[in-house]
Amino acid sequence: MMSRMLVSLVLLVFLCFHASITQGEQAIYKDPKQPVEERIKDLLGKMTLEEKVGQMTQIERTNASADVMKTYFIGSVLSGGGSSPKVNATAKDWVDMVNDIQKGALSTRLGIPMIYGIDAVHGHNNVVNATIFPHNVGLGASRDKYLVREIGTATAFEVRATGIPYAFAPCIAVCRDPRWGRCYESYSEDHTVVQMMTTSIEGLQGVPPGDMKGMPFVNGPTKVAGCSKHYVGDGGTVNGINENNTIVDDSALYGIHMPAYVDSIAKGISTIMASYSSINGVKMHANKQLLTDHLKDKLGFKGFVISDWQGIDRITDPPHSNYTFSIETSVMAGVDMIMVPYEYKEFINGLLGLVKKNVIPMSRIDDAVTRILRVKFAMGLFENPLDDYSRVNELGSKKHRELARQAVRKSLVLLKNGKPGNPPLLPLPKTTGKILVSGTHANNLGYQCGGWTIEWQGVSGNNWTAGTTILDAVKNTVDKNTKVVYKKNPNEDYAEKTRLDFAIVVVGEVPYAETIGDSKNLTIPDPGPQIIETACKDTKCVVVVISGRPVVLEPYLDKIDALVAAWLPGSEGQGVADVLFGDWGFTGKLPRTWFKSVDQLPMNQGDPKYDPLFPFGFGLETQPKSQDDKHDL
Repeated sequence: MMSRMLVSLVLLVFLCFHASITQGEQAIYKDPKQPVEERIKDLLGKMTLEEKVGQMTQIERTNASADVMKTYFIGSVLSGGGSSPKVNATAKDWVDMVNDIQKGALSTRLGIPMIYGIDAVHGHNNVVNATIFPHNVGLGASRDKYLVREIGTATAFEVRATGIPYAFAPCIAVCRDPRWGRCYESYSEDHTVVQMMTTSIEGLQGVPPGDMKGMPFVNGPTKVAGCSKHYVGDGGTVNGINENNTIVDDSALYGIHMPAYVDSIAKGISTIMASYSSINGVKMHANKQLLTDHLKDKLGFKGFVISDWQGIDRITDPPHSNYTFSIETSVMAGVDMIMVPYEYKEFINGLLGLVKKNVIPMSRIDDAVTRILRVKFAMGLFENPLDDYSRVNELGSKKHRELARQAVRKSLVLLKNGKPGNPPLLPLPKTTGKILVSGTHANNLGYQCGGWTIEWQGVSGNNWTAGTTILDAVKNTVDKNTKVVYKKNPNEDYAEKTRLDFAIVVVGEVPYAETIGDSKNLTIPDPGPQIIETACKDTKCVVVVISGRPVVLEPYLDKIDALVAAWLPGSEGQGVADVLFGDWGFTGKLPRTWFKSVDQLPMNQGDPKYDPLFPFGFGLETQPKSQDDKHDL
């Protein structure tokens, strides 16, 4: 009896030892010392079809319970525009939420971490009290690729401070028509400026050590995986209509819209997002020739292609009317991860059915999952899937706000300075009698930040995040004996009855995003034009235009002494006052042509009938009043 028990015990020990050895041999994917491609191969070989399809699925955070993550093996979660853990969520709230979702993913059989993504398109713009940088159109005016890299670095740091490792940025669209509602997300109408600004990728992800040969690169825990978007031609649609058809020949497609993607791949971009729009009638989410044959095979991109929000649904008209067809078409075209974001059960069941029926080959599934895992390994997610609170106090830090303020200064474009025969108005004196500050945008932080800020469509007012309005910036800048009077919409005879030295009028577009921002007339909304007429009638005035693109200005130009294009400057309005009052000089250059009339559109530099109000690259310059202690941050 004893001998039999001894034999059984020895056998049990042997089996346990053998199991541990075997398990160790099978866990190559968990060993960070192993080559990434070996880890991918090992993990892929262990995965069931259901686990692979789960990796290809990205859902909205509102659906991402621990049970859903575990049951469906979900590979990625995102926050849609304005989607947050709670109202006024802190950085700690964000970290806790992301970690809770991650724990659900880690509880699966293979423990594959999910990747959490968010639109951080001008700073960590969904998060209260984050630094809000100027939108891309303003950064294009700076022509400063090193500044843009530093902004990418700061943005990545603030995104990681909230436990998020993936940002849907940068937008490298080449906006060819300002009627497009996303034009402010484009650095320029000129592809060479857009290419220059792909340094933002180096800020977000880190500077790669050499030629990445298409491989994704993310350099450590203060960096994020980036996403160049929206591939390809989203800025060239007919009449600037969002999600519309881009009609181009090969010269325009590969010479204007494609070059920044080539630069992105060279910089190790981790992911690329397909565009809602079409190329010559073919939806990009269904375009195998451009997604697979060109992007993956010819350009050698080895990260993953992600769909846009419900992007595959829109392959059909009406959207979602033949979802099985949309799944098949998009996956076979080369989309690797699908941003569902709500109907994840329908998507997963549909994709499983298509594979089981051999409509979609397993080789295509394996390719998609390989690419997704490659990015996750490159990010170090398997080694560090959970985040801590070590960086939470860096959200909206003084250092990042100073960088944003510098970006505002460099983005401002001076379009006019003095009426004919009169001396320049700018820079303004800090010591004077009385200044009028007026306009719809002078005391509205939400308006100066624009869309994609806290909410998808942006917000109005000053009570939703931290920052400095232009009105407060003026008050902070002038001499203590100078009186600043604020009248949002002054009476018609106010300037005539009030002894004013000059007026600062701040007007422009109200916030918008995507299709809601499409505009056929590009006019400054009321009461902006009337405020210009009133405030500039009987006093010298500088008009500061807050907009995501050129707007109609020609009717007011003669009435204005000085005119500044401030774009969408973000949270640090102090940068506007810095330049208006001469602490810094104007240096910005137009990143896009400023038209006279919308009837001229589309109009871009180099067109045969190029007759702009202000040409591409235009921008008057001023010198700081004193060079003492003035230097770049």
